[in-house]
Amino acid sequence: MLRVGSNAACMACRNLVSTNMGVRFRVPLQKLHPLSRAIHHRYSGNTNPQRPPHRTAARYFTSMSRLPMRPPKPPPGSGGRGHQQQRNFWVARLAARLLRLRYILLGSAVGGGYTAKKTYDEWKDMLPDFSEYNWVIPDFVWELSEQIDLDKLAKALPEMEEIAKLLPDFDKIGENFTFLKSLLSSGVSLGSEVKGASGLHLLLETSGDPPLKATDSSAAATQDGSDKQYKKSSDKEKIDQLQEELLRTQLKYQRMLERLEKENKELRKVVLQKDDKGIHQRKVKKSLIDLYSEVLDILSDYDANYNTQDHLPRVVVVGDQSAGKTSVLEMIAQARIFPRGSGEMMTRSPVKVTLSEGPHHVAMFKDSGREFDLTKEEDLAALRHEIELRMRKSVKQGQTVSCETISLSVKGPGIQRMVLVDLPGVISTVTAGMASDTKETIFSISKAYMQNPNAIILCIQDGSVDAERSIVTDLVSQMDPQGKRTIFVLTKVDLAEKNLASPNRIQQIVEGKLFPMKALGYFAVVTGKGSSGESIDSIKDYEEDFFQNSRLLRDGMLKAHQVTTKNLSLAVSDCFWKMVRESVEQQADVFKASRFNLETEWKNNYPRLRELDRNELFEKAKNEILDEVISLSQVTPQHWEAILQKKLWERVSTHVIENIYLPAAQTMDSGTFNTTVDIKLKQWTDKQLPHKALEIAWETLQEEFARFMAEYKGKDQDDIFDKLKEAVKDESIKRHKWNERAMDSLRVIQHNALEDRSITDKPQWDAAIQFMEETLQSRLKDTESVIRDMVGPGWRQRWMNWVNRTPDQHVRNETKNELDRLLKLHDEHTAYLANDEVTTVRKNLEGRGVEVDPVLIKDTWHQLYRRHFLQKALSHCNLCRRGFYYYQRHFVDSELECNDVVLFWRIQRMLVITANTLRQQLTNTEVRRLEKNVKEVLDDFGEDMEKKTHLITGRRVQLAEDLKKVREIQEKLEAFIEALHKEK
Repeated sequence: MLRVGSNAACMACRNLVSTNMGVRFRVPLQKLHPLSRAIHHRYSGNTNPQRPPHRTAARYFTSMSRLPMRPPKPPPGSGGRGHQQQRNFWVARLAARLLRLRYILLGSAVGGGYTAKKTYDEWKDMLPDFSEYNWVIPDFVWELSEQIDLDKLAKALPEMEEIAKLLPDFDKIGENFTFLKSLLSSGVSLGSEVKGASGLHLLLETSGDPPLKATDSSAAATQDGSDKQYKKSSDKEKIDQLQEELLRTQLKYQRMLERLEKENKELRKVVLQKDDKGIHQRKVKKSLIDLYSEVLDILSDYDANYNTQDHLPRVVVVGDQSAGKTSVLEMIAQARIFPRGSGEMMTRSPVKVTLSEGPHHVAMFKDSGREFDLTKEEDLAALRHEIELRMRKSVKQGQTVSCETISLSVKGPGIQRMVLVDLPGVISTVTAGMASDTKETIFSISKAYMQNPNAIILCIQDGSVDAERSIVTDLVSQMDPQGKRTIFVLTKVDLAEKNLASPNRIQQIVEGKLFPMKALGYFAVVTGKGSSGESIDSIKDYEEDFFQNSRLLRDGMLKAHQVTTKNLSLAVSDCFWKMVRESVEQQADVFKASRFNLETEWKNNYPRLRELDRNELFEKAKNEILDEVISLSQVTPQHWEAILQKKLWERVSTHVIENIYLPAAQTMDSGTFNTTVDIKLKQWTDKQLPHKALEIAWETLQEEFARFMAEYKGKDQDDIFDKLKEAVKDESIKRHKWNERAMDSLRVIQHNALEDRSITDKPQWDAAIQFMEETLQSRLKDTESVIRDMVGPGWRQRWMNWVNRTPDQHVRNETKNELDRLLKLHDEHTAYLANDEVTTVRKNLEGRGVEVDPVLIKDTWHQLYRRHFLQKALSHCNLCRRGFYYYQRHFVDSELECNDVVLFWRIQRMLVITANTLRQQLTNTEVRRLEKNVKEVLDDFGEDMEKKTHLITGRRVQLAEDLKKVREIQEKLEAFIEALHKEK
């Protein structure tokens, strides 16, 4: 190759030198050797190869011959003009010879340079074809050139001798190409062997050797003569030899490139670990994807209004279940970070993974400060377990998948920067254990992410199964029918090559001819042997070994730039950033307009209120509720005891009168009265009274708590807090449990209080009589009211209000009158009517024409006797006002013994002591425990966003919430755009 280039250069130089030296002949430019034409155009400064710039080239070489040489002085004494001309002639001839030699050398150098350039182009053609992605070279290459030590980098590069060893034998390749050209031009049929012409076309594309395109007539004649001497067997051997030689060259270059990339990765890691001295640009780059990810996190929680939608780019990873989505994502992230299962659905919710470059290979959740070291197996296991727990927690009861997004960031040296969203795999059948709407839910989640016009769809297809079983390709073709933002990935190619009867089917898939969907690019990858214990490095080695030895690449079915997850990640990253640069400013303008609309609505509707979002309003309400709880401690002891004593007596008075006092008072003997009272009080204290007292205390605490909250409501209270305060109050009361030991101590105190019978002074006696009178009068009033309802209105009401008795009331009234006559005859009658007395009353009523039931007679008697007894008890109270002297001296007198007054004194003292005990428990223990419960409830509500959304509602709240989020999104987008411009 160098020899041919040198000859061509010499020929070009001879043509040009002849022109320069004044020999006026012109060779047509089309007849020159291609290399001569290239040199001619290169040094003539002409960029149009169709126009021969002879004058420019001549002028260029003439300027080169005019060197600043001083002419030699003639020797002294030399005379004559002829001698001077002769000397000048020899000098001119010598200069011309020297210049000719110089031009020959210069032409050889130029030819050699051109040949080197052609060799570089051949090497460049071997690289993956990213002609569609003109942004493929990352910006960090130029930044590293300014930051790293070039001397150290030069030492790390291989020596020129090593590079020379990797160069192929271009002479031999040139001969083979000459043979192939003649073979193809002669029309020799090579049968089925030449059907691998795609491999030859790949060879022609990557080589592009000039001797194929331009040869002289004598070389062509020689090649035509030699072509006739080859047989079919030798033709096949030549083709195979040529393919193997090209493959070996590619493998050598690939190994060298891998070694350089490994060294570059280590250098990058060292640079990232340095201080702030030389890596400010890297810091900007490092935070760039983080800024973008924060915007996406905010948008995921933003309820879009005013036609504002999230159209920011993401890489959405979709595919059928078990197609290898997670494995592809793990290869891009360079870590086994996701839980795995054999055939079981593992991805139950969308997982947003933000990939960025960093000095250490770590992972972190958005809402957690813990870093997982991805180089340690125990941290990887913990990360997988945490992801699985978060997925199961996000799934509501009765569902299989969730639309709640889990945000995860992964950093490491050499990782491509982008944001990927791993979605649950698309299924065709709902199996046992799944919710009935699982299939539809997965489709709706996938469509929601893919309908974003700027989302990049990474469609994953399992190559080991029949293509007709794919579901996701139809879904992707519906969302992106033109394929302008879809990248197709065929996984498990190793199994596909092994299982498929026709490997050409794989070629049809990666060429986009098998599926109806269209794509921006097609890739084929291998993500391991299927074992969950494989490391990323072992998977990479296996993938590279497979494609190096695979006939898919060797026969030209796959191109070099279409294979390996490394090439895939580069292409996806470049497509992602291209999409980001094209759409981010437009999205920022949309949110700016939305912000203006929201601010205008707030100014018109709430001009005097601060823009408090839901969290800020919750904090304000929380402080108010805590203030209301603290105010409970300011209640005076007298207030507590008065309320407790009153409520306790209201609750137990019926039991005391009906079950204790009346049964005992109806006995005529003093000893029987006291015995009955003591027995009934003991039973009441052991079983009912302590429970009833604690219930009353707890209800009193609730009522006081609610009263204070109601009082605060009137002090310019915002009505949007009403639901929240009510919910906090109910939940706090529900959680509050009274101290269990309080009941036992209260029982003992109540028992001791009721056993004491010693009234020490006259004021206590008078207080007991007053308490007894008030109680009996209240009961007498209630009884008379019941009797009036039974017998109906009296004559005055009938005449004045024009009302009459009902038939039942008429019967009741007649019965009442008959029983009143009986009581007047027997003033000391017992509480119960005898049967003969019932019969007598019924017959007397029948004699007056009134039919009456015996049950009605007894019921009426009960109320009448109760009124009669209460009237007698009240009259006895008046007599007992002067009975304290007799009680103090233990005189036994039937009229002034006053055992019922002593009973009411015991009850009253029990009420006072119980109220005092409950008040101490309230102020010393229960109020503080209630305050603690309220704080716990508020903390729980504060962490539950769904609860806050339900309890703090209204257009004002939603408007402030939207306004805050839109402002935050716009600010972060502007910061991201500024950093993006700096990175350019």
